[in-house]
Amino acid sequence: MTQLIGRRLALGGLGALFGWGYMPRLSSAAGTRDPRLLVLVLRGGMDGLAAVPALGDPAFDEARHAPELREAGATTPLDSFFALNRNMPELAAMYRDRQALVLHAVASPYRGRSHFDGQDVLESGAPAVSTGGRTGWLNAALALLPHGERVAAPRGLGIAATVPLILRGPASVETWQRQVYRYADDDTVARLLDLYEARDPALAEALRAGAALDGTMRNGEDAADGMAVPGTPLNFAADAAAAARFMARPDGPRIGAISYGGWDTHAEQGSVTGRLGRNLAALDQALGALKAGLAPVWQDTVVAVVTEFGRTVRVNGTRGTDHGTATVALLLGGAVRGGRVLADWPGLATAQLFEGRDLAPTTDIRAAMKGMLAEHLGLDEQRLGSQVFAESAGVRPLRGLVGRHA
Repeated sequence: MTQLIGRRLALGGLGALFGWGYMPRLSSAAGTRDPRLLVLVLRGGMDGLAAVPALGDPAFDEARHAPELREAGATTPLDSFFALNRNMPELAAMYRDRQALVLHAVASPYRGRSHFDGQDVLESGAPAVSTGGRTGWLNAALALLPHGERVAAPRGLGIAATVPLILRGPASVETWQRQVYRYADDDTVARLLDLYEARDPALAEALRAGAALDGTMRNGEDAADGMAVPGTPLNFAADAAAAARFMARPDGPRIGAISYGGWDTHAEQGSVTGRLGRNLAALDQALGALKAGLAPVWQDTVVAVVTEFGRTVRVNGTRGTDHGTATVALLLGGAVRGGRVLADWPGLATAQLFEGRDLAPTTDIRAAMKGMLAEHLGLDEQRLGSQVFAESAGVRPLRGLVGRHA
């Protein structure tokens, strides 16, 4: 164990995205870089103790009472203290290749138990639930990047029907969502183009761009996937593959976000073979799809996986877990200094739990995201503490998360 010291959806179903600007390349000691950043928000509160169980904690078995995690083959050891749920072999392989980093006992500043409020704090980057007009921290980071080579400023990407809070703000953002109906056939598109070119050339150009993009996406999907419902656990990989296709393009977006629901496991959680186990397997498939789709630019990519809060340490009477506090966050990608679990571990004995029920938070998720943004995108600490994560000057960036091994 390593311890820390101290929409636009243009033209409806065609999902047109066009006019992406090249994001400026960043200079580093290793030469010119072209970084990508994708944030996955797991909505509902992922159980970090089921995803990455602390089997080396002497109080784990009594506190969690999860014998299924002790069964042969249920987990993959990460080090002498932590293990990884067996449903995540893609993540395990990235960890072995030092391309995945686990942060444990992390939390946002929020200490309540409301999904809506927890997600608000996680995505806004504010120290407490915000009111009025809100800007997401990922949009604030995007706004601080220098302008691109072709357009006024770089754009963000949301794989969603509407712009999620984490991407809302002054910086330009486009959205795309997988269709739940069939793509328009070539003849229909051709007829519409004829009509638009006669009446509105600008709209015709937008339609042409959207049709070309849909063609790209359609060529990468089979017929069943093309009808899949977006945002459901079984289709994590399809959404991730779409994001990867956009972001791997030379003229594509460099910053994006995806949201996945379904992590609120109050009853019949099933950490290995049940509902949560299936969710973890679907998430793992999505991470594998991201690595495959971003292969040409993987060495300059960071994927961050975050959730609004964790679950209670003890299992409840319906074999589930209730809203908790600290949990797990993940960083993966070719740019990550992986192969480590970073945790200032608080312990699972009753006296060590937060409010007598939760894994106690010892690392502020803002510190991890600040360190990642500074090292990966070159943002300075002062602006991170005032403009990206408001009123967080006292939360020092956690360094050493990004940068290839020697």
